[in-house]
Amino acid sequence: MSDVFAPATLGPLRLQSRVIKAATFEGMSPRGVATEELVTLHERLAKNGVGLTTVAYCAVDDHGRTFTNQLGLGESSREVLRGLVRRVHDAGGAVSIQLGHAGFFSKVRGSDGRGPRGPSFALNAYGVSSGLPFARAMTERDIEDVLAAFGRAAEIVCELGFDAVEVHLGHGYLLSQFLSPATNRRDDAWGGEPERRRALPLAVLARVRRAVGRERVVIAKNNLSDGFTGGLEIEESIEIARAIERSGDVDLIVPSGGFTSRTPFFLLRGGLPLARMAAAQDDPLARVSMRVLGGAILDRYDFEEAFFRPLALRLRAAVSMPIALLGGLVSKVEIERVRTDGFDFAVLGRALLADPDLVVRMRDGELERSRCNACNECIAEMDLGGLRCVLDGPRAA
Repeated sequence: MSDVFAPATLGPLRLQSRVIKAATFEGMSPRGVATEELVTLHERLAKNGVGLTTVAYCAVDDHGRTFTNQLGLGESSREVLRGLVRRVHDAGGAVSIQLGHAGFFSKVRGSDGRGPRGPSFALNAYGVSSGLPFARAMTERDIEDVLAAFGRAAEIVCELGFDAVEVHLGHGYLLSQFLSPATNRRDDAWGGEPERRRALPLAVLARVRRAVGRERVVIAKNNLSDGFTGGLEIEESIEIARAIERSGDVDLIVPSGGFTSRTPFFLLRGGLPLARMAAAQDDPLARVSMRVLGGAILDRYDFEEAFFRPLALRLRAAVSMPIALLGGLVSKVEIERVRTDGFDFAVLGRALLADPDLVVRMRDGELERSRCNACNECIAEMDLGGLRCVLDGPRAA
């Protein structure tokens, strides 16, 4: 048996396997409130041998939301999340929560009526249908508020019992916007040269580490590449990883890629389910735009298993700290190869959605490949009632 399916240690955690459930947004928090469906999803993965399951894309505060149904840490969510942690633990697993901030990529206003802000003034196509086509540059006060928000959120999730915190530095959200030369055009201490562009993400990681102490794991998800000319590329990503390693604030890096506002399917590869994605839009203008313009706006990327491996290997060679491999892992052969390539953990998303019992079945020699075919219909399902694999048949009424 490959040790990817055997117990392992991550920082202070003892995990039942080296398989981590990726932070894929579940669509199970209407109006930001966690639900029983969210609990059941993660409990099932823990029962089936996943070492660390990750509750996805939780906004650190009201100003950090991308959309209304994004998970939040309000009082109405906390008891549900506390129960989620307890049930994952009872099932033998461990649980992380991903903390993020939308930055300019948002279609909601804060409770004070303030629109989205990012490192620099930006067009916000995502917010056009909500009357938010532009985002202002953050002030020093805004940046201080972001640091405080990540710290408060980390303290709350510790109180709820989470074993780990994943800080989202990728995919074109706020901290990724600060890292990327394409979206950070500041000329102060928070932008310009690469060292200044990574100042806020590193400060956030330090604030989160201070909040959680050494008893919990801190994970950083960072882009290997933004996926477009002028964005972050692997050479700078390596320097970011080296800076993270020097800081001592992070236990594991999960390298990813893509920019939600420009190259969203760079992360996924495979199908481009425009019809279902259009149907999932709650705004008529967005629905029509997706149906008519989606094919011209969204780039398609052919699926290839372990598609981030070539870039991730360069990162692996540059640092000695634990590194995971994410990106289209669907076969037992490739999942086991994660360890022989020197990566510490395998991070799976769609494969675990298609086959929640993948870990135990591969461990026991009963499964060689996930049934996931990278159709990406699950992306639309997030907004049509919650994350699910369409290979399971029609959604129950």
